[in-house]
Amino acid sequence: MTFRLRRVFLATGTSIVLLGTWVCGPRSALAADVTIVVGGREQGGFTSIAAARDEIRARRARGEWKDPAIQVVIGEGMHFLAEPLTFGPQDGGTPNAPVTYQAAPGTHPVLSGGRRITGFKPVQIKGKPLWAAEIPEVRAGQWYFRQLFVNGRRRPRTRLPKEGFYTFAGLPTVKAQTPWNEGQTEAAFKPGDIRNWKNLPDVDVVALHFWVESHLPLAEVNETESRARFNARSVFRLTEAHDLKQLARYYVENVFEALESPGQWYLDRPTGTLYYLPLPGETPENVTVIAPRLDQLVRVTGQTDGGAAVSDLHFKGLTFSHADWSLPRDQAGASQAAVNVPGAVYFARASRCGLTACRVNQVSTYAVEFAAGCDACNVTDCELTDLGAGGVKIGHDSARTAVTQCDIGPGGKIFHSAVGVWIGNSGDNTVAHNDVHDLYYTGVSVGWTWGYGASKAVNNRVEYNHIYNIGQGMLSDMGGIYTLGVSPGTVLRYNRIHDVNAFQYGGWGLYNDEGSTGILLENNVVYRTRHGGYHQHYGKENHVTNNVFAFAKAGQIIRSREEEHVSFTFDHNIVYFNEGSLLGSTWKNDRFKLDHNVYWHAGGGKVDFAGQTLEEWRQRGHDRNSIIADPLFVDPARGDFALKPDSPALKLGFKPIDTSRIGRNRR
Repeated sequence: MTFRLRRVFLATGTSIVLLGTWVCGPRSALAADVTIVVGGREQGGFTSIAAARDEIRARRARGEWKDPAIQVVIGEGMHFLAEPLTFGPQDGGTPNAPVTYQAAPGTHPVLSGGRRITGFKPVQIKGKPLWAAEIPEVRAGQWYFRQLFVNGRRRPRTRLPKEGFYTFAGLPTVKAQTPWNEGQTEAAFKPGDIRNWKNLPDVDVVALHFWVESHLPLAEVNETESRARFNARSVFRLTEAHDLKQLARYYVENVFEALESPGQWYLDRPTGTLYYLPLPGETPENVTVIAPRLDQLVRVTGQTDGGAAVSDLHFKGLTFSHADWSLPRDQAGASQAAVNVPGAVYFARASRCGLTACRVNQVSTYAVEFAAGCDACNVTDCELTDLGAGGVKIGHDSARTAVTQCDIGPGGKIFHSAVGVWIGNSGDNTVAHNDVHDLYYTGVSVGWTWGYGASKAVNNRVEYNHIYNIGQGMLSDMGGIYTLGVSPGTVLRYNRIHDVNAFQYGGWGLYNDEGSTGILLENNVVYRTRHGGYHQHYGKENHVTNNVFAFAKAGQIIRSREEEHVSFTFDHNIVYFNEGSLLGSTWKNDRFKLDHNVYWHAGGGKVDFAGQTLEEWRQRGHDRNSIIADPLFVDPARGDFALKPDSPALKLGFKPIDTSRIGRNRR
């Protein structure tokens, strides 16, 4: 047994304490040979994380530290970052000698990409008791922000209407033949909804259409003709869906003249003045106001084109906050899932890296992103909350990422179409034991190919997640879990999904879209969805077995495209409903397999099968061993779908679903 104790003195005379660790036999991957202190009350230590990183680089370059396990221990407090923390291959470790940046025991350090705003003075503008602070960098064009946090809480920019949405009155350039995916740069509005407000180019029209939002900065407003022109083209046509019947809803954000509700703020770019309307009890002396300066907080990037990766670099117990990001002025958004929005904590070509017991909050972006070249990375036991976009992005050409035991949401506060966990063209990932909630689009999205072409999104596992309060009536065409493309080996199991509420169409629980193939969906409990518990747009040979689908409003099981191959096998499921139809959309060509299911209309209505009786349906070869019977749930109205001992479903071969392990299990 040996003990390593090192004390190093820099040329400046500053004392840096490098603490040793008892080592017995082979070194543990969790043991640290070197501990470096940043901040806190410890004598000596570094004043910044970047300085500690640079010292590690220097000592390695001089050959002083060849292969130590290193802990950089960060003390209590707000650590404001002048620029994103960057790490390259030289900053990583090995499986037996990792490098870890972590919170000191009992502390909760925050790595902030923001800056405190001070110097507020009371002003009266049109009778409003505002505060005003001058920010020279804003006036000089060096800084502009779209988020503000007061005493640790997000404060909203001004919004019109105050509640609900406006609806466009017309689309002057749209014809009957205009395709749905062709956007517009102008629209007509109802008189008075849009005006020539102060600093018009900083006013954003946020349009909600299809499954996306478009951020449309105003370029020109003709109040006489009630027409507006935008600096960006909308993502899709400004209609709610594929037909022209209903024009898109929208709201207007960042209007100075609308600054009248306590807690709202406005940033006047030309004068560099931040205006804030305080809440009752707030004074300039008792508030901490932080505005974000950085687009990203951490960037861990290896070499491209097959060069060295960053390996075994970990973050533990840290909070990452106050990252801002905005679209280029000529871009309105992404075609799906806000995929162009980056992660505040970003990894590319990283191996065995990740976050444990961390928090990412108060950002305008996704919380964490794993881009191309990442392998065997993780986000574990983390809280990803108060997000402008989504939780975790697992990008194309990455693999084996694990997102486990996390609380993800609320999100989508700025980029509404963002996803809780997004998996692109990437395989062998695990999303398990998470709470994913309070989003305006999909909970978990898997795959990124449309149709039956080659896909890398294989062998993904989405299991034991509690996914709820999805959609919230804002966008359309979403799922609690959503899949795309050919995905052999992918399994969706033991997920509890409920309260999926789309605006016009597409509030589904489990949603196999656009060529989804080879997916096993088993032992899920799905209830209170607006448009269907299970929906397959089109796909091939998926297996839906031993699930509970309950209380969908429009239809329970939806199949929306006829194909010559077998769409899916649907067996040993329980479908329980009190409104809507059992089978929705198209069931004409019999290229599907249904059997050994229990169907029950709890509202007392008849159960028919696409307009046919069960006997007529059986003559077509379907559900020959299925029954229409009450499955005898314990308390379905309260979300308890455990089966009573005498349930007929048990006799039919249904296996009880243990929900006790679903969701984030805090240890």
